[in-house]
Amino acid sequence: MERINASIGFDQRFFAQDIAGSRAHARMLVEQGILSTEDGQAINDGLDTISRDIEAGTFEFSVALEDIHMNIESRLRELVGDAAGRLHTARSRNDQVATDFRLWVRDEIDAIDAQLQGLQAALIEKADAHAGTVMPGFTHLQTAQPVTFGHHLLAYVEMFGRDRSRFADARARLNESPLGAGALAGTSFPIDRAATASALGFDRPMANSLDAVSDRDFALEFLAAAAICTTHVSRFAEELVIWCSDGFRFIALSDAYTTGSSMMPQKRNPDAAELSRAKTGRVYGALIGLLTVMKGLPLAYSKDMQEDKEPVFDAADSLALALAAIAGMTTDMQAQPENMRLAAGKGHSTATDLADWLVRAAGVPFRDAHAITGAVVALADQKSMTLAELSIEDMQGVDARISADVFEVLTVEASVASRTSFGGTAPDNVRAAVAEARRRFLTGPEGD
Repeated sequence: MERINASIGFDQRFFAQDIAGSRAHARMLVEQGILSTEDGQAINDGLDTISRDIEAGTFEFSVALEDIHMNIESRLRELVGDAAGRLHTARSRNDQVATDFRLWVRDEIDAIDAQLQGLQAALIEKADAHAGTVMPGFTHLQTAQPVTFGHHLLAYVEMFGRDRSRFADARARLNESPLGAGALAGTSFPIDRAATASALGFDRPMANSLDAVSDRDFALEFLAAAAICTTHVSRFAEELVIWCSDGFRFIALSDAYTTGSSMMPQKRNPDAAELSRAKTGRVYGALIGLLTVMKGLPLAYSKDMQEDKEPVFDAADSLALALAAIAGMTTDMQAQPENMRLAAGKGHSTATDLADWLVRAAGVPFRDAHAITGAVVALADQKSMTLAELSIEDMQGVDARISADVFEVLTVEASVASRTSFGGTAPDNVRAAVAEARRRFLTGPEGD
């Protein structure tokens, strides 16, 4: 029973939040005349000592005391006597742990937001440096149209920007205080819940005492946002793995983020990217695990909810580590423009430019232009040539309306330069998008 009931092995991570909540509660009790000034000061001084001991690693945690709350309260009683017992007036472990958990998740969201902003900054810098570096764009991992490396990297800036927005939304919803809800029904003491909410940085107290102690939506939202974020981490990690493989060689990673083979001395494996990709499974598991814990619980508190913390802790740790690794690899990676340019010219990546030219210059309906281009591509394949290597006679043999002017649009550089629509890959667009991304994510509302 002691082993299954105790949570001190993991909830000691709450110590700073638990002490902050106790300080706010004690201050409010003094201000409301429920606790004497002397007892309030003794409690505050005792909590100072406990905080220093925990930070120094000299605090002795006891499994017999079950959790962080009782470990701190027991030590506080040793330090200040009866005043410690009065601290729990008008408070239950139910509203105490709900408050601590919200404070911890809020702190973690702020830390993750800072990491995401740093990752965006690294991606933006690389995108700026490679605004004109041509690479193949893919659909179905098949060569589709040329794009720029900078444009490709900015796509992830947008993804991680949405992640920051999701975490910010979750933070806004969690920022209500359960403290003072008691075990489930409130309290008969004349407490000031608005005062404790304000002292702890919450926007307001939670409106319903039953909901206050039984809600874990904030943890689920955190995990859901983390799961989507790690999806983006995983997608980028997969691209890094592909890009540095022998078949691509679009980037090179240094020894700082790769490892050698135990058998094959020539190999450098992108382990940091692969491990970042794998962290996604842990975060997904945490979300599904907590959803399953919560799905059948009646109001208000049930001990099942003790199982809420470990998955959140693990997911937060996994995401933080993956973000650190991905940001490091973004800064570390060196683009290989020659390889990218060579690959961009394969697979008839400018075929769409030929079809568009037929529409613009020859007035051909796009569906007809699509069919004509398909025939030209088939001819190029038959001759083992690129579209730009075909002669004008070859092309006119497919359709007489094709003129020599078409060769102006068949290079990969011309292709990317022509994509000037908003959000397109033209190098000037990318440079403008870099400036706008800096404003939006690094110095604008999201970056303030």
